[in-house]
Amino acid sequence: MIIAVDGPTASGKGTIAKALAAHFGLPHLDTGLLYRAVGRQVQLNGDDPDNASEALSACDFADSLLDDDILRSEEVGGFASRVSVHPAVRRALYERQRAFALQDGGAVLDGRDIGTVIAPEAPVKLFVTASVAERARRRWLEMQGRGIAALLADIERDIAARDARDMGRKDAPLMAAPDALVIDTTHFGRDAAIEAAIEAVQHKLSRAQ
Repeated sequence: MIIAVDGPTASGKGTIAKALAAHFGLPHLDTGLLYRAVGRQVQLNGDDPDNASEALSACDFADSLLDDDILRSEEVGGFASRVSVHPAVRRALYERQRAFALQDGGAVLDGRDIGTVIAPEAPVKLFVTASVAERARRRWLEMQGRGIAALLADIERDIAARDARDMGRKDAPLMAAPDALVIDTTHFGRDAAIEAAIEAVQHKLSRAQ
């Protein structure tokens, strides 16, 4: 069973995907982390994330980079969004994600284009979203908890710009698959969002039987 979880940044899709993986006993892949690793490698190389060839060169990052906490930073997230617009970068990471999705027993993957590009045949597709203001508030609280100073207005502006970039790119834009179940977590706490997602998956599976 493949469960595809898509949505914009800070919508709660990662938390939901991890919870679904634990609940259904499936391996989980945060595909956004791959793009963050590419963005970070561009940074380390001193290259330009808007340059397609330099971004493609950064796809050859060391696996150990995926364990670096800096990948979760806002700055690296911005780099990830910028490198992800390049078709060559998306092609370079496609097979890696596809192989994970097709492993024996299934998997849970979260990202921007799982249900539309990486695993369009997934029997369960969720699109997790929330308002820009709420997503900015969540990210601000997360950064405060980690001792990182940031202005809420700056984070909201960055998230809005990232949304526009992700939805406006020509290759694999951020969008809900036609058969995806949309979960708006704007007014949900963590536990309520997870519960809603588990119920949605179980309902989808029961209808398929």
